[in-house]
Amino acid sequence: MHSKKEIPTVPLNRFLKHSLEILKNPLPFHRQNFNEKGDVFKLKVGFKSEVFFIRDTAFAQYVLQKNQKNYVKSKIQTEDLVKYVGEGLLTSEGEKWKKQRKMMQPAFHKKQLENLLSGMQDTIVSEFKKIKTDKTIDIFPVLNDLPFQTVVKSLFTKAAKETDMERLQFITEANQRMLVKELRQPYLGWWFKSSGTLNKHLNLSTEARTILKGIVEERKTSGQRFGDLLDMLLETRYDDGKGMIETQLIDEILIIFTAGHETTSNALTFTFQLLAKHPEWQDKIYEEWFNLKDETDLMTRISASKVCQQVLEESMRLFPPAYFIDRVNVNDDEFKGMHFEAGSNLLFSVYEMHRHPELWNHPEQFLPERFNEGGRQFSSQYFPFGAGPRKCIGNNFAMFEMIIAVSELISKYKIHADFDTIEITPLITLKPKNAFLRFEERN
Repeated sequence: MHSKKEIPTVPLNRFLKHSLEILKNPLPFHRQNFNEKGDVFKLKVGFKSEVFFIRDTAFAQYVLQKNQKNYVKSKIQTEDLVKYVGEGLLTSEGEKWKKQRKMMQPAFHKKQLENLLSGMQDTIVSEFKKIKTDKTIDIFPVLNDLPFQTVVKSLFTKAAKETDMERLQFITEANQRMLVKELRQPYLGWWFKSSGTLNKHLNLSTEARTILKGIVEERKTSGQRFGDLLDMLLETRYDDGKGMIETQLIDEILIIFTAGHETTSNALTFTFQLLAKHPEWQDKIYEEWFNLKDETDLMTRISASKVCQQVLEESMRLFPPAYFIDRVNVNDDEFKGMHFEAGSNLLFSVYEMHRHPELWNHPEQFLPERFNEGGRQFSSQYFPFGAGPRKCIGNNFAMFEMIIAVSELISKYKIHADFDTIEITPLITLKPKNAFLRFEERN
């Protein structure tokens, strides 16, 4: 019989002692534990509850790729989020997920996305008109609207009413805030139910579905084709030749709004903050985009924007919007002599893996040149979009959108920092805080 390797434990009393700090920002607490305990530790969060925190990248690859069939997402996504957005790619498991992934994958292929790029660019340029020059502004609200509008235009072209889209954005953001409250304050679950707060947000989800149902039915009866994501989703087929039923289609659209909106706005905000602190990289991006101005094919121009891509890759290394990945093992498992009983809660810290001192040279520094050969050279330790079969299906969409956004903004403005250090708010995603910048028009 093999002896089991003991996993270092952080006791409950230490967790409770630091509970207020953890509520505001758990990352310093986790870092201290990783530094003291090593790359895997067990945190007691109740008398019978515990979570395994991990920054071992080989373990992440094992769970997300090599033995991924034994691991499922935690109830945060498969139960808590489901009640707001339904069972789509982000929240489903097993055969249903496999069937949906296979069906939807072609809609997010680079060649299909190419049809959306000019509309994406028009939306981005239009949104940047909201920027005020020569005064300090918090850039996050602008960059919070931009990805939502980009997703809307990519999904619906001009079919959606502006008032409906404003309402959908409000509902998406309100329900995300509600989910954070539920996760951070589980002891108030009874109050959320009895006060009607939870029911109010579930009614908002019903309202969002009604709006989307109207848009879908209008598209079906119109007989028109726009070549947008909605057309692609309506036309895609399962192996038996059937298309998605309407309720499933609406689940997928709600998830596209949720997943494609917040993470992109966070990543863009952090990127512009980093560029404000490192103006030499603004100059490199400006020169690159200017030199490609005669390239009529937008996809070619985006693909040739290597400097911009390096900056984005490095920004997502330092500030990954999806800063943790959670999994639960179906059956007992072992890794490096450590035993994990079925039903163990595993939390992989992408934030810590991206800053691991044994994996990265000068891990706390902004050095985009480390990605001069692209992100694939770091595939074993770099997970901005996850890894394995459940890697984010919209990663190409997000990268194209961000390259256009960064290049277009830098081509028009010089960015100046009006903050000392980059502040963060770790919620469901890693959000920026106090992103105060000043914009100066280029001559």
